[in-house]
Amino acid sequence: MISENDKITTNSLRAWFLAARPKTLTGAATPVIIGIALAWKDAGTEGFQAIPAVLCLLFAWLMQIDSNFINDYFDCIHGNDDTTSRLGPKRACAEGWITLPAMRRGILALSALAALAGAPLIGYGGWQMTVVGAACLLFAFLYTTVFSYHGMGDVLVLVFFGVVPVCLTYYVIMPAGAQTIPLEVAVISLACGLVIDTLLCINNYRDRDNDRKDGKRTLVVRLGERGGALLYLATGLAGCGVTVAVLFATALSHSRLGIPLTGMALFLVYLILHIRAFKSMKHIGRGRELNKVLGLTARNMFVYGIITSFNIILLGIA
Repeated sequence: MISENDKITTNSLRAWFLAARPKTLTGAATPVIIGIALAWKDAGTEGFQAIPAVLCLLFAWLMQIDSNFINDYFDCIHGNDDTTSRLGPKRACAEGWITLPAMRRGILALSALAALAGAPLIGYGGWQMTVVGAACLLFAFLYTTVFSYHGMGDVLVLVFFGVVPVCLTYYVIMPAGAQTIPLEVAVISLACGLVIDTLLCINNYRDRDNDRKDGKRTLVVRLGERGGALLYLATGLAGCGVTVAVLFATALSHSRLGIPLTGMALFLVYLILHIRAFKSMKHIGRGRELNKVLGLTARNMFVYGIITSFNIILLGIA
């Protein structure tokens, strides 16, 4: 197992692996998996298109890695990754694992690979996919360089880890003539974005003192310690609550309250895990130990994605 505590050779494969932050890939996959489940429910096995589903997942992973590289590079040149004060996991450029020129080439390479993976989706979703892809790349840069300094990161997570991946994955998988975004899909995409935002909340909660010093006016910095903790709790509860409400309404409208209702009880697992993570967050308060809660939150987010997708599939077969 590759660890950031190992001796890392500059620009080595091990260095690039750590720079990619593989633990973040579950967050990128979760909304796509939910979009795939929604499309399977509505299109059925005959109308479901597997190729765009795979391409959406690949594009999401490549864009996530690209975003990680961009964040690593710009935080380093802005001096935000001081190794003596940093509380989060180590960063490749700041640690000297990846040189800045090499990281610039890496960003260009990942951007090109993401474009190649996304280009075939134009054949399934039309020219609009070009605009979506360009917007994803643009905001990957704007998040680190502009929006994170003005408390807009949470909005970007809601859009680009909720609305865009869930809705667009659903859209391109659906067969021609049935490509639209139903209200059910739109609302679940917002709920998904809220749950994934818990990861940004705990990240910003941990870094609130350093962010304030660096001039980053994140939402947690604006709300303060108590407000930031409540934001973490509320986003997870709201996202889960909205998801359950939409799935319940869908089951009720189709008179499918048997097995699906039993499956919805699984959301209690997510709620219990989320509240436990919140209590740990409050107990720890500040410092590097909050990285444990970051890991718990990433796990909880993936659990939410699996439970949501499972319930959507149940609705499709019930």
